[in-house]
Amino acid sequence: MKAFILRRSLLAMLLALPFAAVQAQNFPERPIRLIIPFAPASGTDLIARAIAKGVTEGTGAAVIIDNRPGGEGFLGSQGAARGAPDGYTLLMAGSSTQVVNVHLFKKLPYDPIKDFEPITQLVSSGTVLVVRTDFPPKTLAELMAYAKAHPGKVAYGSVGVGSTTHLAGVMLSQLGHVEMTHVPYRGSAQINTDLLAGQIQMAFVNIAGVVPLIKDGQLRALAVSTLKRTSVLPDVPAVAETMPGFEVNSWYGLMAPAHTPAAIVHKLQSETAAILKMPEVAARMRENGLDIEGTTPEAYGQKIKEDLVRWAATVKAAGIKE
Repeated sequence: MKAFILRRSLLAMLLALPFAAVQAQNFPERPIRLIIPFAPASGTDLIARAIAKGVTEGTGAAVIIDNRPGGEGFLGSQGAARGAPDGYTLLMAGSSTQVVNVHLFKKLPYDPIKDFEPITQLVSSGTVLVVRTDFPPKTLAELMAYAKAHPGKVAYGSVGVGSTTHLAGVMLSQLGHVEMTHVPYRGSAQINTDLLAGQIQMAFVNIAGVVPLIKDGQLRALAVSTLKRTSVLPDVPAVAETMPGFEVNSWYGLMAPAHTPAAIVHKLQSETAAILKMPEVAARMRENGLDIEGTTPEAYGQKIKEDLVRWAATVKAAGIKE
């Protein structure tokens, strides 16, 4: 009986292979819905629309942008997870929805691993650690020494409790074994204002938002939070060059509902990777402080798993309660 069931299962798999191949070959035959779990005009939205435009131009299929903000990305992510696994429902995912939320909330209405097929990490969106130019430390090593000599006296700003800019400060404190004070804000504009006024000493901030202040000499960039240096600020070292293991990368990527055929997943990856290489797309991403990735589905899936482990200790150390 077991042998019969095994043979029948193998036969079903073999019969399904030609169908999956035909599906991928003809894909896409109708509009694709790209769900963005954040509001229009957000950074996620900007990236998604550039990709959507490229897919339409390359395949002729319309891409419908479906913004579903709410619940820290829960609403849109859950909606995408429940979509049909045929390549026509996609999620514009981010490190917050697929990684950080897992550690911030006791229950999620979706599983970031089991409910999705990774397609590609589109871009890396790191932050830069900045201080006022008259602040004594001129390097990251000097900053850590200064913080050790003045425990609790170095204050860093963030865009809110649980944000990557907050957790970057927590991770820095952990790895450097220093005590620093967290000051949450509602937005980056006030962080820059208070940095320049000397109300806080440092902050991890969006790269694109402070490049003009860095170039004007009003702020000093000490390090970027991505694992490697960014093309946007190539002369600024990565924190990891001084403190191995440090990485805070607010990446964005494409995901499909679980069980979407591998052939369709790889076709989508190939299409989007080509779009990211277009000069006008690459230039637009760099203007917004983003580094192009276009990784394989396998590499993207591995990245998510590694980040889930990396963020666990940091969120715990931050003492954030749901």
